Amino acid sequence: MQRLVALLLCLTAFLSASSEGASKGPRLDDGRLYRFRYGVELWLNRPKGTAKGSAGFQFSSDVDISLAWRNPENQDDQLLRVQISNFQIQNVAQRSRKNNIFHDTTTESILGREKLEALQRPFMLLWRMGKVRSLYTHKAEPMTVKNLKRGVASMLMMQLNSGKMIEADASGKCLVEYKATKDQVVRTKRMDSCKNQEIGFTTHSQVLGVSEKSTSVTVITLQDGFIKSAVAEETHVLSINAHQTTAAKILSRQSLFLLEVASGPVEAAGKDAVSVVKSLDPKFFSVGVISEKGKSQCKGCPSLMDTWKAIRGQLEPKSLSKSSAPRSFLTLIQQLRKASKAEILKVLRNCSKTALPQLVDAVTSAQTASSLSAMLEFLDFSKADGMMLQERFLYACGFASHPTESMLQALLDISKGKIGSNDIKESVVIIMGALVQKLCRKGGCDLPTVIAVKEQLLAGPDSTQDEAEMQMYLLALKNSLLPEAIPLLARYAESETGAFSTIAITALQRYDPLLITCEVRQTLNRVYHQNRRVYEKNVRAAAADVILSSSPSYMEVRNLLLSIGHLPHEMNKYMLSKVQDILRFEMPASKLVQKAMEDMMIHNYDRFSKLGSSSAYSGFMTRGGDVISTYSLDILYSGSGIMRRSIMNIFGQSNGALLHGLQVAIEAQGLESLIAATPDEGEEDLESFAGMSALLMDVQLRPVTFFKGYSDLMSKMFSMSGDPINVVRGLILLTDHSQVIPLQSGLRAAVEFQGGLGIDISGGMEFSLWYRESKTSVNNRGALVVVGNVTVDADFLSVGLEVSFDMEAALDFITTVQFSNYPFLVCMQMDKTTFPFRESVSKVEKLASGEPFTWQRSREQLVPGSEFPLHQENSNMCKKVFDSSW
Repeated sequence: MQRLVALLLCLTAFLSASSEGASKGPRLDDGRLYRFRYGVELWLNRPKGTAKGSAGFQFSSDVDISLAWRNPENQDDQLLRVQISNFQIQNVAQRSRKNNIFHDTTTESILGREKLEALQRPFMLLWRMGKVRSLYTHKAEPMTVKNLKRGVASMLMMQLNSGKMIEADASGKCLVEYKATKDQVVRTKRMDSCKNQEIGFTTHSQVLGVSEKSTSVTVITLQDGFIKSAVAEETHVLSINAHQTTAAKILSRQSLFLLEVASGPVEAAGKDAVSVVKSLDPKFFSVGVISEKGKSQCKGCPSLMDTWKAIRGQLEPKSLSKSSAPRSFLTLIQQLRKASKAEILKVLRNCSKTALPQLVDAVTSAQTASSLSAMLEFLDFSKADGMMLQERFLYACGFASHPTESMLQALLDISKGKIGSNDIKESVVIIMGALVQKLCRKGGCDLPTVIAVKEQLLAGPDSTQDEAEMQMYLLALKNSLLPEAIPLLARYAESETGAFSTIAITALQRYDPLLITCEVRQTLNRVYHQNRRVYEKNVRAAAADVILSSSPSYMEVRNLLLSIGHLPHEMNKYMLSKVQDILRFEMPASKLVQKAMEDMMIHNYDRFSKLGSSSAYSGFMTRGGDVISTYSLDILYSGSGIMRRSIMNIFGQSNGALLHGLQVAIEAQGLESLIAATPDEGEEDLESFAGMSALLMDVQLRPVTFFKGYSDLMSKMFSMSGDPINVVRGLILLTDHSQVIPLQSGLRAAVEFQGGLGIDISGGMEFSLWYRESKTSVNNRGALVVVGNVTVDADFLSVGLEVSFDMEAALDFITTVQFSNYPFLVCMQMDKTTFPFRESVSKVEKLASGEPFTWQRSREQLVPGSEFPLHQENSNMCKKVFDSSW
């Protein structure tokens, strides 16, 4: 028994000793001074740019490290004294004497005596098991100096055994993986896990957003249990998802090489690190290891008013489709985000009437507390005469890249107050739905204001008998995409009012197909097959579209195909065209359609040879590259040959994300009496009406009415000039990404990517009884500018990189119908004009004083215009239309 006890005691002692050996950390010898050569390199360039073409700088210095104190109770608990000396600054890339901003300068002239003295003042590190736990320096030291010292401290982060852990250095708190061998330690940082004190923002849409790829690896070579050398490389590549060659790369390198080990100071006596630190220098203060934001001071920068005076000429309405407009818009937003409420109001109150709507776009898009407060004070929603500015404000809120709860609360307050225009009242509620969707997407569905607005929107359609208000709430729910709204929308899909049914069904089409349950599809099938009542053709066509795009069953597809031949003439043709489009474009339902068409009862000449002018067609605008752009044109006619519904869609897809970039829908009804024609089934009592609805960048806007009622129709008929009616005009902030990247070196990179769109969408409808011809047109004019900026500002030294591209384009969709004979002659045209595409890159290096070094390159190419292809029948029809016109 005694032998067993002795054996267990020996085994316990052995395991304890082994455990101590395994957990031993790196240690410094007392009375020794370790002198290192420390270097930092910063490179800014495009990802594929050459080193010679980079902007940047490099630091180099000597770093002396010695042991100041060791915890007598824990040998791995050490206090290190660190001092930087012989600090030098140089170009990172070779420069000629003319382009060298450091020529004829000294370190003291660049930093200033105060900063240089602070930088060379010793600082202390509490180093436990190879990890920096605290950093002690003078509290009054400049923030830039503290951050550079944090960069040195970050190079001492290490451990002697492999494993993963969360630790903090100058770049933040990150998950770090160590791989240790006998004489080497590799420290790899999981950059996507890093958390720091900076709060940025980005665009909610992935298609319009920015991607970031980052790496950080430090290779440490050991000698006698301490660092012989350490080399760190950190990269950040940021690119626009829609055009990934518009990208910037940040490369930061650090190196620490042991030069010599010499005699040094003897460690101090003391019970704890804090008391030892205070005894060495009472002014020492613990500042933490994560880098901090310094106070930015801009000397000689233009004020908001100065900026506005310089660019206001570019923001006149006639310039909106030129690239200078969105570029000036982005510049103005940057200034607005720094401005106070008083400064913003001063500019708003001293602006011309023609430029004021564009200024409202910019102020609202700035999305700061000051800009929102200024707009709410500037606009008076109780008066109808300010309707245009009020609606521009509301649309800019709807397109907001990172809306806040306060913005939604502001709209909620407006909706509860006195509003002078019914159109504005509708727009307020519709845009509230868009803000709810964006806030919920960011995880803000449980915010008090969001909950209140959700309750209001969900209760809205059933809380009123006014048709305009019911339509308003349904459009708001269409914007919100709330899952809990699906049962309500399904109920309104079977409404006796065609407008309600259409809005509810098209709203369901915007949801993820996984959310469209069997019960919802049963409702849509009842609408399409008219199981309970007769519906308008456009309602049935919309129901068919949703069924076919929402993972239908085989029987649902089969029944849809069997209905062809038993529908009104033009709807037969529309459904045939829709089926052929699904097969040709290989849409998700194509396999089920192919399977169903193996049955000869479905796929036969009688069913697939129906005549008519209605059609549905999808095609590619761009294919391959970073974004796939598709378009679709659906047009449905009444049996009398008058257009019933025309819808143009443009989608963008990137990295698995989908953006509904544009939808313009034109609807007309009740016009058969003009040509003494018989209305189709279910449409006998429809009021004369024509209007347009637009959805832009995933946001449904308030519909526009061309005419409503027979008397309004006749007055418009005789006064109609054929001039297009404006639907959307303004400036939109598409891409909005802002972040600060704290680098391990202690430097900080500010990243800004912004994209601005100047847009002018108009639509028109011409109707000639004399020539028995109608023509509808949708004209899209726009200019896009995307700019990415990366700036590293070390207070005394700043370098920057700007990458950008811009384009100006026009897209026209024209439908001409001649209904003098049956079948009607229908010609659809979708034309894209030739437009320029420009890319540029610029770099700058500058000191606090002296001439900066700037470099800029650009290139331009013409993208040829084209007429987008539609189906062959349309081409044949267009030849007949233009031959008869001639």
